[in-house]
Amino acid sequence: MSEGITPELSELIALRGVAQGRRSARRGLHGASGNALSPMRGRGMEYAESREYAIGDDVRHIDWRLTARSGRTHTKLFQAERERLTLIVADTAPALYFGTRVRFKSVQAARAGAIAAWAALRDGDRIAALRGSHGQPPVAPASGARGVLRVLDALVRWYQAPPTDDAGLAVALEHAGRLLRPGSRLVVLADPASIASIDESRWPALAAHHEVMVLLLTDPLEREPPRTMLPFQGNGHRVEVDLGNARQRQRWRHAFVQPLESALERLPARGVRVQVLAGDAASDAWLPALGRAAAR
Repeated sequence: MSEGITPELSELIALRGVAQGRRSARRGLHGASGNALSPMRGRGMEYAESREYAIGDDVRHIDWRLTARSGRTHTKLFQAERERLTLIVADTAPALYFGTRVRFKSVQAARAGAIAAWAALRDGDRIAALRGSHGQPPVAPASGARGVLRVLDALVRWYQAPPTDDAGLAVALEHAGRLLRPGSRLVVLADPASIASIDESRWPALAAHHEVMVLLLTDPLEREPPRTMLPFQGNGHRVEVDLGNARQRQRWRHAFVQPLESALERLPARGVRVQVLAGDAASDAWLPALGRAAAR
C-alpha cells in the first residue's frame, strides 16, 4: 500500500479543485496586462524600449549606453509581462522521504508542488519545475493544463524515492537563477536542514526581483519527540535513540528543531515568505499566503 508513502499522479491531479477554489492577490501585485509602457520598473516588468529623458523620470533607469552613443540623455521604458513564470524548486534530500503521521514529507512536498502548479494555471502563469541535478534538465516553462501535467509527472518521479543523483538545494537554486525572469514567482519545497545549507546572500538576491515562497516540510515527530526510546530502521539497519537522555535530546533538537527555527527567523528578514507544512496538515494550508507581497 503506497498511500502516504509515495505520491500518485491521480492524487496530484485531484488537487486542482483545492488550488483553484482560492484566489490570490495577484491583481494588486501585477496590475493590468495591457501593453502600456511605463518609465517605472516593478515586479513583472520587462525592458521594452528607450526614449529621451523627461523631467520626472527615475534617474535609476537612465539608459547609459544609448546616452553615451547619442549624446542625449535617454531613459528606459518597461512593459508588463503578459505571462508570469511560476517556478517550483523541489528539494530531494533523503531526509524528506520519511514520515510518522498521515504521509511522508516527500508526499506532502509533491502535493504542495501540485497545488502551486494548479494555482499558477488559475493565475494565467507559465509553469516550470526543477530539482538539484547536474544531469536532469528542468521541466521547461509551459502554459495551460499541459504545462501543469508535465510538472505533476516530474513531482511523482522525483518523490517516489530519493534520487541517486541529488546534487542539493544549492544547485537547484543556482539553476533556478538562470531560468527566472524579473517578476517571476518562485516556490521552494524544502527540508529545513537543506535551507540551512544555503548561503544567506542568495535569498535577498532572489527576493529583490521575484516573489519567493519557501515551504518547510516537517514531521510532527521531528518538532515534538517523546521522551522515550525510539527505534528506527532503514537500509537493513536498526538504530535506537534514547530521547529521555538530555544529550541525545539536544542532538535531536540541533538536527531537526534548530534548522526550522533559524529558517523561520532569517528568511522573512531577507524578503522571503516562509510557511511550515507538516506531513499531517492540509496540503493547501499554506496557499492563502501566496501572492500577499506588497507591490514594489
